[in-house]
Amino acid sequence: MSLRILLADDHAVVRQGVRQLLIDRQIAREVSEAETGAEALARVASHPFDAVLLDISLPDMNGVEVLKRLKRKAPRVPVLMFSMYREDQYAVRALKAGASGYLSKTVDAAQMIGAIQMVAAGRKYVSPAMAEALADYVSVDGDQMPHEKLSDREYQTMCMLASGKRLTDIANALSLSVKTVSVYRTRLLEKMKLSNNAELTFYVMSNRLVDLNPGMAG
Repeated sequence: MSLRILLADDHAVVRQGVRQLLIDRQIAREVSEAETGAEALARVASHPFDAVLLDISLPDMNGVEVLKRLKRKAPRVPVLMFSMYREDQYAVRALKAGASGYLSKTVDAAQMIGAIQMVAAGRKYVSPAMAEALADYVSVDGDQMPHEKLSDREYQTMCMLASGKRLTDIANALSLSVKTVSVYRTRLLEKMKLSNNAELTFYVMSNRLVDLNPGMAG
């Protein structure tokens, strides 16, 4: 199987390493690269791919948002999410948004190759950790954690607030008005029964929903 792969990741060293691996192992005959969500969407609109390897953390928009837009443009192209975030943080949201699988950046080469080949063949890739996250999601559906009740936009807003971003920063990142982001903030605080940003940040840090070390984000 020699595939045409699109790799969207904002770290050049990651892109180079993955590209070299896929070419050397003769898994891919072509690996196109994108550094931002906008670049990834433009590539998919102009070029056929057998699979897309998509990072959650991109500089211009959240990977789940890119995934949703990508699936509207090219619904048949399988997308494998690729991130440092644990499966229990984003895997369920990604699958609901149309992803064919969720791959942690901690996997070894064999696992990565197997996952890419699986989704390119039209199947779903589910790691043991992801299976556990899905099982937890189903089993506690009636007793969800507060953050699991949030919409994707509210979840993104929560994580960015906890990372210290201002409403204007969030509005720019999500291409929304400050007023709209303020509404999301109010709504998510109500849903989670929290009073302010300090309580929100404590909740996010306690549940390890974001990696506050910028060197590890992605």
